[in-house]
Amino acid sequence: MSALRFVVADVFTDVPLTGNQLAVFTDGRGVETDVMQALALETGFSETVFVLPAEADGDARIRIFTPRTELPFAGHPTLGTAFVLGGPLQRDALTLETGRGPVEVVLERDESGRIVFGRMRQPVPAVEPFDDTEALLAALGVAGSELPVECYDNGVEHVFVCLPSEDAVAAVRPDMGALTRFGLTGVNCFAGAGAAWKTRMFSPLDGVGEDAATGSAAGPLACHLARHGRIEWGQEIVVTQGAEIGRPSTLFARAEGEGGSIAAVEVGGSAVIVARGEFRLP
Repeated sequence: MSALRFVVADVFTDVPLTGNQLAVFTDGRGVETDVMQALALETGFSETVFVLPAEADGDARIRIFTPRTELPFAGHPTLGTAFVLGGPLQRDALTLETGRGPVEVVLERDESGRIVFGRMRQPVPAVEPFDDTEALLAALGVAGSELPVECYDNGVEHVFVCLPSEDAVAAVRPDMGALTRFGLTGVNCFAGAGAAWKTRMFSPLDGVGEDAATGSAAGPLACHLARHGRIEWGQEIVVTQGAEIGRPSTLFARAEGEGGSIAAVEVGGSAVIVARGEFRLP
């Protein structure tokens, strides 16, 4: 019987039992892909990570699973894994190898040496117009979008719909069955101004429903806002998410670029480790 040890972290929060839950299996060597997928379904979190030896110049390789599928990249699993590994390794920066390439995470510590914040340099997303806007708006139950509806792909596809107010975002009641038919990983409704933005991300295709904190969407959101003149390139935004499902979260995002061209994307936040355990499998 093998013992597979895991750590549970709440990510994009500094308060336990809020933020986005993450299970990190700290030694995924010898675990078959079908077992990884079954364990991700068993935990029931939006993502589960398996840590493996690095294959290139990184500190470790990670595989990321939703309850239904494997993702090449995702934000809160990458940041949360850096918190889990950074403590015992006593590192201030880690490079994690993902299916979308290496992602560097810089960690900040308080006076006691505890990791309190991390910033990751994300893959630069590709951008395309979304070609079925009217049907998407109908599935969301909203009248329109204040900005062009576009799809950003950084290893995860996210579509963005801009609503007139934070109250309008909170009031969205999507038809999840209709959203599933689009085949999208994430549909994001957002509103705000200046540095403060509220977002909700719906992902029925991955068995998640609504996500508590979506790091892979926060960076593209900063890109979207800068590309369409709502913020300046290089301006950091503060994104709140998850209140509607009882998991309030806070994300920080910044995009560098010029005009419509994206040069770099950075997303940061806190995380807290809340549990440790093991699965015993034959």
